[in-house]
Amino acid sequence: MIASDTMTASRPREAAPADERHRDLANRHPCLGGTAHGTSGRMHLPVSPACNIQCRFCRRAFNRDESRPGVTGRILRPTEAIHYVARALELCPAITVVGIAGPGDTLATDHAVQAFRLIDLEFPRLIKCLSTNGLRLEEKVGALVEAGVSTVTVTVNGVDPEVVGKIVSRVVDETGRVHHDERGAALLIERQLAGIRSAHASGIFIKINMVLVPGINDGHVAETAAAVKEAGASMLNLIPLIPQHELAHVPEPDFKALFKAQRDAEIFLPIFRHCRRCRADACGIPGQQDFAAQLYGGPLAAQTFSHG
Repeated sequence: MIASDTMTASRPREAAPADERHRDLANRHPCLGGTAHGTSGRMHLPVSPACNIQCRFCRRAFNRDESRPGVTGRILRPTEAIHYVARALELCPAITVVGIAGPGDTLATDHAVQAFRLIDLEFPRLIKCLSTNGLRLEEKVGALVEAGVSTVTVTVNGVDPEVVGKIVSRVVDETGRVHHDERGAALLIERQLAGIRSAHASGIFIKINMVLVPGINDGHVAETAAAVKEAGASMLNLIPLIPQHELAHVPEPDFKALFKAQRDAEIFLPIFRHCRRCRADACGIPGQQDFAAQLYGGPLAAQTFSHG
């Protein structure tokens, strides 16, 4: 279980983002550890239907009930983005961030980049934020900068193929070739670190999400944090595993395990501690208000997801 807010008093003070160039960005984005948490809102546009890797804990779904990544009520077309952003700002004027976090990978298709281009023309002051597994990040950095994206979150669950191969079962490269287990993990890690370096060099703020999987990568946190810091990451968010799919038998890490992992990682990077494991169609102030039902409404979409 994630600890309640009443337990945070015993934690070390949360550090500011390492890169001072991004202080203003962090103070406007509720998921970057600055003063915006609890006061600024974000919306997620569920425009990315396909994924190019298969994580063993990932189970995407269409529903209204679950509060976790990979879940949405519908998938939008990129051309619908402007309408939904305008409507979200009417519902929640505190929104400062438009994010795309799935429900598939945001760079497995061009849908997210297309949506951001349209949004940046109409709403240039909004922060554009993207989450990705990083497999195709390096080749897409230029397009992301042109589309106004200023912050990218990369999910890196380890930097050792033996470890990551136990978490990611399949990786599909841009040619359609499928790489399994450790072979796929090695390709993914190489691409992730190259993408982080390229994005950082282009001025994009990089946050890392690491899903904490007991017995698999919980002893690999410090090594991962050191590697992504060297590549250019400025912050790390440790997300407790939600036991499901192939890892349904693995227990969710408890507060002590999460706290230890955070302490191991914060030797290298500031830690974001307020993650709500948001849906791909979340909208509002995290932990306080959610307007997704009013924003997206309507019947659930009768669609399926693709894993490449």
